[in-house]
Amino acid sequence: MPFHSTNCLETQRLSFAYDGKPVLKHLDLVIPGGKITALVGPNGCGKSTLLKGLARLLKPQAGTVYLNNTDIFRLPTKAVAQELGILPQGPVAPEGMTVRDLVAQGRYPYQDWWRSWTPEDERQVQKALKIADLVGLAERPMDTLSGGQRQRAWIAMTLAQDTSILLLDEPTTFLDLAHQVEVLELLWDLNRREKRTIVMVLHDLNQACRYAHHLVALLDGQVFARGTPEEVMTEEMVQKVFGLACRIVPDPVVGTPLCVPLGRHFHST
Repeated sequence: MPFHSTNCLETQRLSFAYDGKPVLKHLDLVIPGGKITALVGPNGCGKSTLLKGLARLLKPQAGTVYLNNTDIFRLPTKAVAQELGILPQGPVAPEGMTVRDLVAQGRYPYQDWWRSWTPEDERQVQKALKIADLVGLAERPMDTLSGGQRQRAWIAMTLAQDTSILLLDEPTTFLDLAHQVEVLELLWDLNRREKRTIVMVLHDLNQACRYAHHLVALLDGQVFARGTPEEVMTEEMVQKVFGLACRIVPDPVVGTPLCVPLGRHFHST
């Protein structure tokens, strides 16, 4: 599939509410095509709600999500699923399901009652297994894998879906540091090789700066700042959005902004 390199996902005046309480308010946002965007902000600021709204999993109170310049709610479900894949937070596979069976679920948007499994379906599954470095684990039950391996399998399922856009809600949650880096490196490589548009919710600001081209900082259901890591990751932003004093210094490895938090017991000199 030819992946889009232009802006392909945007919102206009997007609003969501739970039980009458506003969560996102009149949000105007453009997701850069072919880039990695990280959504950051404190708990309850609307990051996951925004991601679900972009994926059409939630109906907005007001406003619109546009997918390739078309109102996403006017598109057929399968057309959306062939263009946009989402990995929710903490997915659970049925007991005994193998890695291959899980990855094959990504081909569901291309199936119909009259259409059997095709060579193209098999090619996409094999490609996804290879990209995620899971070929040797394809026949293993999901519940026998490590946390990092399981997360790679879920990402492989979205890859088999062969979409131009991937949305991931906290893909590194509950993983140890080595597995967090493993997952983020996989997404970075995927974007670099195939220019897929990736949007992910991240809690770790330093990982967001290192692995994303574009940051969106949310506060109280609105965009506080957006732009490159260098533009967004400032001491003022961290103080106002997270209520945390910090110092921003260059990452000694890659040069991206590095947030060094200050606590009550530590002070800069």
